[in-house]
Amino acid sequence: MIARLRKQHQGFVEMTLATAVLVLVVAGSSAISANAQQPAAPRPATSRFVQPEPINFDDHVGWTQIFDGKSLAGWDGPSDVWSYEDGAIVGKSSPEHPSGTTNIIWQGGEPANFVLKLEMKLEGTGANGGVQYRSHLHPPTLRTPPADATEEVKKRMMDGQALAQRHAKWNMTGYQADFDYNNRYTGQLYEQDTPRGIVAWRGQVVATEPGKKPTLLGTLGSSDELKSFIKPDEWNQVEIIADGNTLTHIINGHVMSILVDTDPAYSQAKGLIALEIEGGGVLKISHRNIWLKTLP
Repeated sequence: MIARLRKQHQGFVEMTLATAVLVLVVAGSSAISANAQQPAAPRPATSRFVQPEPINFDDHVGWTQIFDGKSLAGWDGPSDVWSYEDGAIVGKSSPEHPSGTTNIIWQGGEPANFVLKLEMKLEGTGANGGVQYRSHLHPPTLRTPPADATEEVKKRMMDGQALAQRHAKWNMTGYQADFDYNNRYTGQLYEQDTPRGIVAWRGQVVATEPGKKPTLLGTLGSSDELKSFIKPDEWNQVEIIADGNTLTHIINGHVMSILVDTDPAYSQAKGLIALEIEGGGVLKISHRNIWLKTLP
């Protein structure tokens, strides 16, 4: 009798243990299933391979504002061309009051290595402007009309030279981040009033060396593709990076041209910053939010 009770008790215990194990297994399986339906908690990023932060054009930490947004203080240009208007430095030209090719120059020094950012808007199909940098004052070049020029061409040339002489105080030579209304040249690196002219066209990475023609190192995309990122009649974000011999032009977040200039006959290590205006017809070129960051 006692032996039989002990055997029944042992069987009950074994059955209870088996049941408990089964319950645990089922419960664990359910928990695993439930967890599988829940997204895993994100792990903290430990990889050094991470994407850079997008540029914030309104981030001004470490930058110096070189246009106060309310006057032309610190800038000098012909008053019949340049004015302050609605938070912008504005240049205007018309057939009745032509500007010719002239500049308004920042009086804050001659930066060497820097990043310059600003917004630009061109209005009028003849508008042609840009940003001079590492540039210098230079007497205007006066050209004699060709012998076979028509009277109309001769008059146009003489009128242009008269304007250039009137604005000679602000005439410049040097690097220019070009910007024109029709976006034929916008983004390129043009050299104002030197024999080199256009050095790096839009979409090009170019290098110069002493005694050689400029060399095309590579391309940044087709000129037409890059042109599609430029907005006529609207504000465009422009950045210029001048770091040693490397000069980079960026518009609306897209690199337009790069020049590595190691030709000592033309390369400039520092110089003036200015805004340019030229072109025919009725036109208006506006500039705002102008900031400068010095590089080592």
